[in-house]
Parts: sequence; structure tokens; C-alpha cells
Amino acid sequence: MAYPLSTRHVEERYDLYRAVDKTGQTIDFLLTEQRDERAAKRFLTKAIRRHGVPEKITIGGSEANEAAIKRCNQEHGTLIEIRQIKYLNNIIEQDHRGVKRVTRPMLGFKSFEAAQSTLVGIELMHRLRKGPLADGVEQGLTPAEQFYALAA
Repeated sequence: MAYPLSTRHVEERYDLYRAVDKTGQTIDFLLTEQRDERAAKRFLTKAIRRHGVPEKITIGGSEANEAAIKRCNQEHGTLIEIRQIKYLNNIIEQDHRGVKRVTRPMLGFKSFEAAQSTLVGIELMHRLRKGPLADGVEQGLTPAEQFYALAA
């Protein structure tokens, strides 16, 4: 398993860590107030806990992401290969479009909690549009019907 990993600013104050697999399915995401090695390590640990250790991770130019992966390799004895190949990172950059399309017209978030709640909803709808969730949701439902089934 290999996946691109990226960080994007959401407004000026928050950073959104996201990872998608090579088919474009969202692996995980995390909103943080800082973009540093500690936040990148927290996101990487969360993604690995849920989806296993990847063989390769493609990252952009973020030094924090690279440091977090190297630290994870040292602490856990893993051999995650770090790739910084621009065209491979385009998968996640294109996936960010869905989030940016919704958040750009907003005039900002009043709090971190408001940003987090909004982004969870945006990510959920984005995942539903990409295809059926693997969590047992019936196939053949529209994204809205799947959303309401999950909310019930």
C-alpha cells in the first residue's frame, strides 16, 4: 500500500492533513492548529492505526511530514519509503479541490471546533461522492441517502 500525504492551509490559522490511496480514496484526514513535526506524526500514527503501515508515502515539500515519517521509521522499525515526486503528489492535490471548493467562499471559521465540524461533514460528503463506503452502507443509494443512513 502506498499513499500520497499532503497538508493544506485552511484559512490562515489551521492546517488540514490528508492522505489518499493511489486510486483516490481518502485514507484519513486531521485538522490541526500547527503545521509541525508533532502534528504530522500524530496524523501519520492515526492513519497507520486505521489502515496499516504503507510501503511508500508520497509527500510534497513539507519538512514536517518528512521528519515525522523518518521518526516513525526509527521508533517502530518500519521501512516506509518517502517519495517527493511531483506528478505522484498530484493525486492528493486534485483531491484537495473538493475541500477548497467548499471552504474558499466561506468568510472563515469562528473557532477550531467550527472548522473541524465543518470539515468532517465536507470530507464525509466527499467520500460518499467518490463511491460507497466500506462500512456496510448499502450500495445503490445516492450520496444524500447514504449520509442520512449514517446519521440515523
